[in-house]
Amino acid sequence: MTYILYGHRRSGSLAVEMALAEIGADYQVRDVDLEADAQRDDRYALVNPQRKVPALVAPSGETLTESAAILLTLDQRHPEGELLPKDTAERAQALRWLLFVATEIYPLVEINDYPERFSPTPETAMALREVVRSIWRERWLLVEREIAGNPYLLSSGFCLTDLYIAVVSRWAQQDSWRPENLPRVEELTAAVAARSATAPVWSRHRPEATPGRFG
Repeated sequence: MTYILYGHRRSGSLAVEMALAEIGADYQVRDVDLEADAQRDDRYALVNPQRKVPALVAPSGETLTESAAILLTLDQRHPEGELLPKDTAERAQALRWLLFVATEIYPLVEINDYPERFSPTPETAMALREVVRSIWRERWLLVEREIAGNPYLLSSGFCLTDLYIAVVSRWAQQDSWRPENLPRVEELTAAVAARSATAPVWSRHRPEATPGRFG
């Protein structure tokens, strides 16, 4: 049976696609061209009424949305993939930081990319973006300090939260800030991009960011 993943290059669907690759699932990708606003099409709204990516149609036919929820569902349904550790303390930390990135960092992306949607006047939109980027940096510094493994989040090794951190940390136009301020996040991302299962997926989404270029 095959999963159907709706997503687009460099979007949040990357984390889900890498998780599907990690568990060895059969899946197809259906491109939703964000540059052409295809996610706003009425046909796609039948898949995800919120008109956002990713969306994942399971082999059973049910549709899943929200990238963090999809990752947790894949772990639950494919325990053999070991996307989360069995140790309860380690698992708790993986969930803690997955949800931190999902709720405290990910929502800032839309404001950064489209500040005019959240600003009362066009004149204040750019000022709002700078405030959001300041908050973004503060919150990523919290994640940086909590990375306990080498190179992954947990000392026990890889987990699905690493996929999420790697993907979300690439956003908000912070390429010049990250290397000096988030060296552990950079090492984690390079490790994710080099994993045997995820490397082909990463390179299709981000061909300009190969593992050797993270420093």
